Amino acid sequence: MNLIELAGSILKYGDTCDHCLGRFFGKRSFGLTNEIRGRSIRIARALACNEPYIQAAGTCWVCGNLLDDIAIWAERVVASLERIEYATFLIGTRVPPLMAESEEMVWSDLHLTDAEPLKAEMNREVGKAVSTLTGKSAEFKNPDVVILLDPATGKVHVEIHPVFFYGRYRKMERGIPQTHWDCRLCHGKGCERCNFTGKQYPDSVEELIGREAAGLFQAEGSVLHGSGREDIDARMMGTGRPFIMEMVAPRKRSPALPELEERINRSAGGRVSVTLERWSGRHEVEIIKSNKAHKKYRILVEVDGSFSADEVRSALQSLEGVIIHQRTPQRVAHRRADKIRERRALSVEYRGEESGNIVVEITGEAGLYIKELISGDNGRTTPSLAGILGTSARVSSLDVVQVGETMEEE
Repeated sequence: MNLIELAGSILKYGDTCDHCLGRFFGKRSFGLTNEIRGRSIRIARALACNEPYIQAAGTCWVCGNLLDDIAIWAERVVASLERIEYATFLIGTRVPPLMAESEEMVWSDLHLTDAEPLKAEMNREVGKAVSTLTGKSAEFKNPDVVILLDPATGKVHVEIHPVFFYGRYRKMERGIPQTHWDCRLCHGKGCERCNFTGKQYPDSVEELIGREAAGLFQAEGSVLHGSGREDIDARMMGTGRPFIMEMVAPRKRSPALPELEERINRSAGGRVSVTLERWSGRHEVEIIKSNKAHKKYRILVEVDGSFSADEVRSALQSLEGVIIHQRTPQRVAHRRADKIRERRALSVEYRGEESGNIVVEITGEAGLYIKELISGDNGRTTPSLAGILGTSARVSSLDVVQVGETMEEE
């Protein structure tokens, strides 16, 4: 069938608005709205068939005249974004099933290949109207906000995309985990053991940074993505550990990073400090979490028995550069696959003694378990300092003093 015949077949289904009539041929010609295209088809058919021109009237059997309310939907969108900072947006539509089935039936019955879905027109036309009202632009790949139109309820739903910033943190106090841990007993619900906080530990690096940031961004929450993590009882010193902070559903998107850095450092009270370097994005989260880098530790080691400095130095030097075979440590076996990893200690240096403990600096490959390199973990790590000395040895305290841009979890 030609276009005139197809149009006649479509109109036999029932009252059809110009928008929907035009959409059934939406991919034909350029520079026309579907409404103009539909009206033009109606006129062309009247001329070709020598029939009176009849304007679209009544309620459209496809869309229920939804597309007559573009301006109303645009106003609803603008109102929903009134207190949200954004530069770009994207409109989506949850098309009611009956409307979707109606247009799909016509496509199938008449073998139409040039039709445009109702969703596409609704998204485009409301988007154009919103852009006119706000001066903001539509963005398809990475918008600041996504607005979902729900014709079934007449409501709009706003999804605010997160904001990311990159920095480094230093942790000067032991006993603080990197991220929030739910209470092991109540799993976050709150109980006597956790003083009804739902938390295993009172604070975390994530919370000490995120609380202040969430206030400034007016965000619903925050998620810290670290380049690896130090143990809870280890400090993170030196230039700090790279991290990206994700602000969840922020109503503000562009506070000044120097101001944010100052507020975080002030509120953390010397327990944690940050240096904020730049804005980031989700793509970099995957990079920072998956790539690897070396790290350097300063360790105080307790050794049972009496050994000379030369004996300790010699034992430490024998660990440098060799392949270390490490079966998953007992302390993390409950959350890690039980396997043997091969890593190297790139440099191992004896730095003297402090308060009766041996001071050691070790630079290791990503994934090297430092505590087990010292203790041997009951033979699960070989070689180890304890194994070479033939006595028990353990880490008394541990500081991470240098981390590359990316690393894996220790």
